[in-house]
Amino acid sequence: MASLNSILSLRLFPSSSSPSLPPFFFPPSTIHKSSSITKSRLQCQFSASASAAVVTESEPAAHGDAEKFDWFAQWYPVALIRDLDKRRPHAKTIMGLDLVVWWDRAEGRWQVFDDSCPHRLAPLSEGRIDQWGRLQCVYHGWCFDGKGSCKYIPQAPDDGPPVHTSSKACASVYPCVEQHNILWFWPNTDPQYQNIAMKEKPPYIEELDDPSYSSTTGMREFPYGYEVLIENLMDPAHVPYAHHGIMNMPKSLKNRPNADREGGSPLNITIDASSIIGFLAHRDFGFNKFIAPCIFFISSPPVMSGNGSASSSDVKGDSSLKTQQKQRRFLLIFMCIPVRPGRSRLIYVFPRNFAVWANQVIPRWFVHVGQNLILDSDLYLLHVEERKFAKIGPSGWHKVCFVPTKSDAMVLAFRNWLRKYSNGQVDWGTTSCEQLPPTPPREQLMDRYWSHVVQCISCQNALKYLKALELSLQIVSIVSIGILAAIKQSMISNVTRTAVVSFAVLCFVASKWLSNFLYKNFYYHDYDHAFK
Repeated sequence: MASLNSILSLRLFPSSSSPSLPPFFFPPSTIHKSSSITKSRLQCQFSASASAAVVTESEPAAHGDAEKFDWFAQWYPVALIRDLDKRRPHAKTIMGLDLVVWWDRAEGRWQVFDDSCPHRLAPLSEGRIDQWGRLQCVYHGWCFDGKGSCKYIPQAPDDGPPVHTSSKACASVYPCVEQHNILWFWPNTDPQYQNIAMKEKPPYIEELDDPSYSSTTGMREFPYGYEVLIENLMDPAHVPYAHHGIMNMPKSLKNRPNADREGGSPLNITIDASSIIGFLAHRDFGFNKFIAPCIFFISSPPVMSGNGSASSSDVKGDSSLKTQQKQRRFLLIFMCIPVRPGRSRLIYVFPRNFAVWANQVIPRWFVHVGQNLILDSDLYLLHVEERKFAKIGPSGWHKVCFVPTKSDAMVLAFRNWLRKYSNGQVDWGTTSCEQLPPTPPREQLMDRYWSHVVQCISCQNALKYLKALELSLQIVSIVSIGILAAIKQSMISNVTRTAVVSFAVLCFVASKWLSNFLYKNFYYHDYDHAFK
C-alpha cells in the first residue's frame, strides 16, 4: 500500500526529485479581485496552465454588503455514475433536500426527483422501477414517468375521472445533467429552471475528458459538516501529523534542521485572487483553486518525462518538443457536498496521465481501502472540532482560532469567503433548521459500511465475493477434518494425515484473518494517534 500512496493517494507534498518549475497563475482577467460579481456563474476549464477560468455575468452586479452567495442557484454533484444501479432508486440528501435518483428507461437518462410521493409523502427512494420503466411508490403503487407526471393510480377506477392527470398528482423534478461521469443537480424544482442546463453548466474540468488521463474515483460521507470538510482539505499542514503512519513523507522534509519525527515544515501559501466565485492560491509547488461552492482543486506542476521542463504553452507551441517529451501531471479534485448540518459528502477524482495502467491492474475497491484509512484517521478530530465551533456560533471562528502562519492561508481565505458572502455558514434556506446531531458511539461514528460501501458498487461486489471466500475456507476446513476422521487410520499414512490437518488449520486461520480484514476495511477501523 505504501507504493500506492505516491500515485493513488492524496499526494500533497512534492517529491524531492521533482524539478523546480515556475508557479501557475490566473491571468488578471480571469478572476476579479473586487467583490462586484453577485449572480455570476463560473464555467471553469481547468488546464495545465490554469488559465482558462471564464466568468460570465448573467445579471447586473450588486455592490457592497448586499452581495450574497445564493446556495440554491448552483450545480451540486450527486453521485458518480459508475456507482449508481439502474435497477433501483437511490436516496441522496444535498443541501437538506431529500432526493431520489433513478434511471429513466424511456428517456435513457438519470432523473432526480424530490424523495416524496405526492399521495402521502412516502419516500420514493424505497420504491422500485416497474416493468415499464416507471418509478413506482411501493406504499400504494403510484407510478411516475421521467417528467414527474403520474401515469397510474391503482386505486382510481377505470371508469372514473382521470385523477392521475391532476397537477397535484405529479412528483417534483429537479434539473440534472451528466458531466465527467458525475450526475449533477440544480436544487430548485420551479419550472423556470427546467432548462437551466442550456444556460449554465457545472464547472468543466478539461483533464477529465482527456483520454490520455486515467482517474481514481471514490465517495465518502462524514459525520461532520461541509465547512469542516472543505477547510480540512485546504490544510496541507495537518497531513504529516493526522495521517502519520499512513502517508509517506519525503525524506528531505524529515532530514531538515530541527525537524520532528513526522516531518512537518513551513509552507508558503499565498492567496492571489478572491471573489464571490472562489479564490486562487499559490503554493511552493503548483496551485490550488476553490470554486464555490463545491470544488477544491489541487494541481501539481508538470514534470517532463525527459530532461528539463517546459510550460504547457511551450509544449503546445513546439510539436517536436511535445512528441519528445511528455508532461507527467496529477490532479486532486475534491467535490465537497453539504448534506445537512453536521453531515457532508465527498466525491474525489484524481486524474493523472502517467501509470494509467494502474487502474486496470489494481482493483478499485483495494484503492478505496487505502483512501478510507486516510479519511478515517482524522474523522474523530473533525467531528469534535465542529461541535466546539457550533458552541461559539458562525461569527466566532475568527475570534477563537489562532492562525498565524502561511500554512493556514487557504483555511483563512475560505472562512473569510464564508463570512463575507454567506454570514459565516451555509444558508440552508427553509429546508433544514435542525441542530447538530448528538455524537454517536465511536464505532458508529467511524462506520464505513453505510458511509461508503453501500454507495460504492466496487466495494459492494468485493465484500460479497470476499465473504463467499471466507465461508468457503471455513467449509473446506471442516470438511477436511471430517473426511480425515471418517477414514480408518490404517488407510492413510501419518504424512498424509499431517498434511490434511495442516491444510485444514491453514484454511481456518485464513478464514479468521479474512474475517478480521473485512471488518476493519468494510465496517469499522479505529485509529489511535498515540501509538502511530
